[in-house]
Amino acid sequence: MYPDSTDRAPVQRAVEVHQPTPIPPAVPIAAPLVPVQPGTLPTVASVVLPDGRVVTGYAIEPAKPEPVATKPAVSRTAVNIALGGIGFAAVCGGLILLTTFIAALAALIHQLIILAAVIFGGWVAVQVFSASGHSGGTTVNIRKAVFKRNRFHG
Repeated sequence: MYPDSTDRAPVQRAVEVHQPTPIPPAVPIAAPLVPVQPGTLPTVASVVLPDGRVVTGYAIEPAKPEPVATKPAVSRTAVNIALGGIGFAAVCGGLILLTTFIAALAALIHQLIILAAVIFGGWVAVQVFSASGHSGGTTVNIRKAVFKRNRFHG
C-alpha cells in the first residue's frame, strides 16, 4: 500500500496489457495527381553514410531567404513635410495673385467712378452754360447802345 512504509510489506498488483485496436479508414483518400512537365522532376541523389549504408532521395534545394526590404534614403515623414511646404508655397503664391487682382479691380472701379463724375460734371456744365437754354434777363444789342458819360443808355 505504502511503498515507503517499513511496517507493512509492499502489495503486488497484476499488470494488465491492452493492445490498441487499429481503426481502418472509412474511405481511402487518393492523393491528387498533379501533371508534371517533363524535365522538371528533381534529380535523385544517393548519399553513402560512414557506416556503409546508402540513402537515396530527391535533392532539396536550400530555401532562399526573402530579400530584405531596403529602407528608403529619405523617410516618409520628411517627404510629407516637404510636400506640405510646397503646397503651402503654392497657396501663398495664389493668395498674392488674388490680392493683386483685388487691388487692380479696386483701382479700375475707382477710375470708372472718376470717369463717370467727369462725364456727368461736363454734362451738367453744358446744361448750365448752354446758350440754347432759357435766359432770365433782357438781351441788349451793344452795337446800337449809346454810351454817354460812361453810362449805358439802352
